[in-house]
Amino acid sequence: MKKSKFAAMAAALMMLAATFAGCANKAGQSGNSASGNTITIGGNFELSGSAAAYGSAMERGVKLAVKQINQDGGVKVGNKKMKLKLVTKDNKSDNSQAAAIATNLTTQTKASAVIGPITSGAGLAALPNMTKAKVPLITPGGTQDSLTLQKNGKVQPYMFRSCFEDSFQGKALAKYVYNNMKLKNVAILGDKSTDYAQGLIKAFKSEYQGKITTTEYYQAGDKDFQALLTKLKNKKFDALFVPGYYSEAGLIIRQAREMGLNQPIIGADGFADPKLVKIAGKKAATNVYYTTHFDPKAPASSKVDDYLKLYKSTYHEDAATFDALSYDAVYMIKQAIEDEKSTNSVKVADGLAKLKNFKGVTGTITMDKKHNPQKPVIVSKLENGTEAEATAVK
Repeated sequence: MKKSKFAAMAAALMMLAATFAGCANKAGQSGNSASGNTITIGGNFELSGSAAAYGSAMERGVKLAVKQINQDGGVKVGNKKMKLKLVTKDNKSDNSQAAAIATNLTTQTKASAVIGPITSGAGLAALPNMTKAKVPLITPGGTQDSLTLQKNGKVQPYMFRSCFEDSFQGKALAKYVYNNMKLKNVAILGDKSTDYAQGLIKAFKSEYQGKITTTEYYQAGDKDFQALLTKLKNKKFDALFVPGYYSEAGLIIRQAREMGLNQPIIGADGFADPKLVKIAGKKAATNVYYTTHFDPKAPASSKVDDYLKLYKSTYHEDAATFDALSYDAVYMIKQAIEDEKSTNSVKVADGLAKLKNFKGVTGTITMDKKHNPQKPVIVSKLENGTEAEATAVK
């Protein structure tokens, strides 16, 4: 009896030691690393739901980059070449799904890096699980300023963008309207339900040197803007700033033109989807300006020309903003891996943080200390539903 008691105690102690050893090993883990000759990257995409247009563009750009990199021989890690493997999941434009997929891609799939989600809200939802796993996330469209920052102001170590942030484009747009368009009075009709729109309004107002004649608000999902536009019609303004997404902005443009409001309508990258023109109508989508991260009519390079041809031959349509940003995100990961000579996700994050003079199709990118890419803002102009010109604003 005594012997069996000691045996039981010994067994219990061994199990306890094994448990502590397991915890120590887990605590000592440093992210994910590739095995064999394949580097896995994840895609946390909005393929259905309210942001599906953006997410589908993201998927096309990422798949095209992965295919091209593999065709060109893969990623050079030290002295060997490794191929990329893409694993994608649909978060259905739902924040809780985005968070769950972040866990799946990091703990089950063992991705060395993840691209997406594309919206700021979903990115914030996914970030805690990405940080816990020590795997970097690159968002091609999450522009909310605070997305890359902790509450104490320090940078989020595993959150990066291939797009610029709201304040960056809001201030650039304000400068363009005042200095380039020479417009001194602006009315604002903004989406009160999103941090995206509120951030743009704040940045625009802080930089614009003219007069904000009035600020009105709508709610995401609204369809009828007649009452708000009637109020604006009685105000004096040279341009109407509509910070929001294409779904409502397209309707605002159409209804404003039907009411005889022919002043320039200006917006940010939420306009940067072909559905804007489909909703507004080609004739109404005239004298419309918006900031964007990529435009084929902006000063081009051989890299951009090659991308445009590749995209057209693959998908039989013209490349647009969010596919280009997503394409760049994959190549940013490739560059980080090659610079660090490692597929370890912590090292990949280090490489992304140190990215400098990276030549992408959306511009030459240097990552700042807040993990935001420094590059020119493009202002595009629509006439009769087609892009008439594009100007780079530093």
